Amino acid sequence: MATRRTKTPIAMTDPAERAERFAQLLRDDPRFPPAAYRFVTEALEYAQTNLGMGHAKPTEPTPFDEEAEAEERPKVGDRHLTGQELCEAIRHYAMEQFGYMAKCVLNNWGIHETGDFGEIVFNLIRIGQMCKTPDDRREDFDNVFDFNEDLHGQFKITMPE
Repeated sequence: MATRRTKTPIAMTDPAERAERFAQLLRDDPRFPPAAYRFVTEALEYAQTNLGMGHAKPTEPTPFDEEAEAEERPKVGDRHLTGQELCEAIRHYAMEQFGYMAKCVLNNWGIHETGDFGEIVFNLIRIGQMCKTPDDRREDFDNVFDFNEDLHGQFKITMPE
């Protein structure tokens, strides 16, 4: 589910085809803007490279990777995160990128709860931009953290003396 694609047929297609698949996704499900999808994929990369999260795990074939070699070893960008792990990584990344405004930015993109991250991820799976394991479910993203409590962090505004 939360594995970035590197060597699949979609990655080998021309940019116009990838763009068309993404544009069709946005037409089919207009709930989230392109920035929300970009943010989730950036957060996945952040989790794998900066936080060292994820583990190698075989993935379930999608319509776009049927010809992929089954025994290929995942690289860093191919490491798998569970839905819960990805949500926590997204929370950290949002706090790092947007600080106290993290909740506001995510809400502006139509993301109001962790389940919305699952909707984004599974949309990306559907078009072959992410993949999942047989154990992964959309519900794995539900209620991982509370936006009101966990996106404000320990910010403290102090006045200079």
